Amino acid sequence: MDRGRDAFVTGLWRGLLAILALMALSFAPARAQSVNITPQLVAESAAPAPGQTSTLALAMTPAKGWHGYWINGGDAGFGMSVEWNAPEGVTVAPFRYPVPEALTLFGMMNHVYEHPYALLADVSVDKSVAPGTDLTLSGVAEWLACTDKICVPEKAVISVKLTAGDGAVAPATRAQFDGWRARLPQPLDRTGAWQRRGDTVRFEIPLPRGVAIEAPHLFLETPELIDYAAPQAISRNGDWVVVETRANGEAAGPVAALLKLADGRGLAVKFEPGAVRAAGEPLTPPAKGVDLALFWTALGGAILGGLILNLMPCVFPILSLKALSLARSGGNAREAKVEALAFTAGAVLVSLALGGGLLALRAAGEQVGWAFQLQHPLSVLILLLLAVAITLNLLGTYELPSFGGGQKLAGQGGAAGGFWTGALAAFVATPCSGPLLGAALGATLVLPAWAALPIFGGLGLGLALPFLAVGFIPALRNRLPKPGAWMATFRKWMALPMGLTATALVWLLWRQAGFWGLTYALILTLSMIVLALLYGRLQAGKARSWGVIAAIIVIALVAVRANADLAAAHRYDTGAPDASSPPYSDAALARARATGKPVFVYFTADWCLSCKANEAGAINREAVQQAFEKKGVVTLVGDWTNGDPMITRTLAEHGRNSVPLYLWYAPGAASPEILPQILTPSMLTELAAR
Repeated sequence: MDRGRDAFVTGLWRGLLAILALMALSFAPARAQSVNITPQLVAESAAPAPGQTSTLALAMTPAKGWHGYWINGGDAGFGMSVEWNAPEGVTVAPFRYPVPEALTLFGMMNHVYEHPYALLADVSVDKSVAPGTDLTLSGVAEWLACTDKICVPEKAVISVKLTAGDGAVAPATRAQFDGWRARLPQPLDRTGAWQRRGDTVRFEIPLPRGVAIEAPHLFLETPELIDYAAPQAISRNGDWVVVETRANGEAAGPVAALLKLADGRGLAVKFEPGAVRAAGEPLTPPAKGVDLALFWTALGGAILGGLILNLMPCVFPILSLKALSLARSGGNAREAKVEALAFTAGAVLVSLALGGGLLALRAAGEQVGWAFQLQHPLSVLILLLLAVAITLNLLGTYELPSFGGGQKLAGQGGAAGGFWTGALAAFVATPCSGPLLGAALGATLVLPAWAALPIFGGLGLGLALPFLAVGFIPALRNRLPKPGAWMATFRKWMALPMGLTATALVWLLWRQAGFWGLTYALILTLSMIVLALLYGRLQAGKARSWGVIAAIIVIALVAVRANADLAAAHRYDTGAPDASSPPYSDAALARARATGKPVFVYFTADWCLSCKANEAGAINREAVQQAFEKKGVVTLVGDWTNGDPMITRTLAEHGRNSVPLYLWYAPGAASPEILPQILTPSMLTELAAR
């Protein structure tokens, strides 16, 4: 009886609060403007193309202490409603809401946003609309704004200037919308089940065991089914998540919900009535301490993965620098040890710096992953200048002892050369993942920052292990060839891989930033060649220093201008590199799996040499493509060259923060099979033949 009376009283309070909120909204002045949550209607494209669909965002900024509501506000709240005034030929779809937070006040659970958030909606323009037509869109928006003490219904006129055009999207706007899209719940491609027994309601959600879950909570969009404030018992039974809570109401039929996985990350789930399997292992928030087994396993994997990385194609251009450095030390034990330690310091410090930058950006809310620096044209341009400079040094155009193996600088004794060679090796090599490395770096997603940083340092240590071995083991060092005249010829031959690296970087800039990327790459390459020639003549006493200074000033000025132009031209293109394979998206994956055919998904980037090696040596081989075509395999490609929050999130959901990642979805399977990072044609043809 006490429980029934408590339920009655709670329900009465909820009903009264809802009625008061609706009454306040009804009597609010028709032209009242919000003062507690500021709305702004933003268009991804100010020139939407007739016959196509673009995206609108209603960006909401709550004042300090205020919050807005999800589509189902919970016990006492409601979401956004807009009465549109749309021009003829323009259709606006319902809003899609980001993942909310649960807020309990006075024993009632509310589904809220306490920080700036954005609702997204698709806007379609009929193909009959003439280009140049004014499509300015406006509407009257109404929502509820609350603090922990009061609630105020708010209303505002929202509008955005649109003109029928070509659908162009500015890079900065695309990046802004990508960030908003990354916080939307992603549609789950399979249906769950729900079942009520007495006062208990249970849900089962098909979710592979490998999907990371940090702070689970089930938000129901369908009203009058659960007691929102009741505790939720969430457990995992194999590839299924089971949620059990207290029932409230008599809802029946299909149910829509959102499963929150972590802050800003969730899945949109559809449930049908049916039997629900038994509960399994409880899912609890991560412990405050560190999982030592995970830490040591990841650290070992990073060291071993960095060691294997020496054999990967992305490291080959740096092998020339290593070889010259080793040969230069000859049989001098002290010099070999100093250079080995310096190389190790350079590799480890750069790996730590890149890892620290990644963790800092993630803490600031950015959706980035390993090798994020190569997703920006300016970083690639800097790397291009280094590659050109090193190529010219190896050819003997000028002498720079820290890199080239010429006469040593006074007092340096090879330490500077070793350090900068190790630093460059880590900067160039780490973007590509070898065996064990993907899982090791993926562990940094769940470890605290102080425990994640040593994982990145371990990668640099593994990369430097061969150098350390030669420097400190006399038997290995004695097997090296003695310094001699052969080094001059060897040095020039080693300019070839560095020159090929520079050529590849020019191609990458063209891929990333189009015409301007290629233009600035060629201008700065020629400028660097002129600078190297002038510096070489200066070293030979055949030129004056003013020429070198002038060349440096020209390069600096061009680089500053290039930074602005490349930032504007930077394209967040998530399309597939191979036009025959559709680009990856959560919706595309759901459609592909609905066909009942096998699905092969691979995530790649133009700057990832191991990715390109797998594509040329396995994926794009004629035998593999024929096997895929025979079995009807659907291939989807996620291009991470310029960065994409959706792909970053998908990598994280499979325990990765780098490419390549290869997923195989067998028909009817609850979860994908994660394939090795080195593929072979036979491996793929055998998968297709199953």
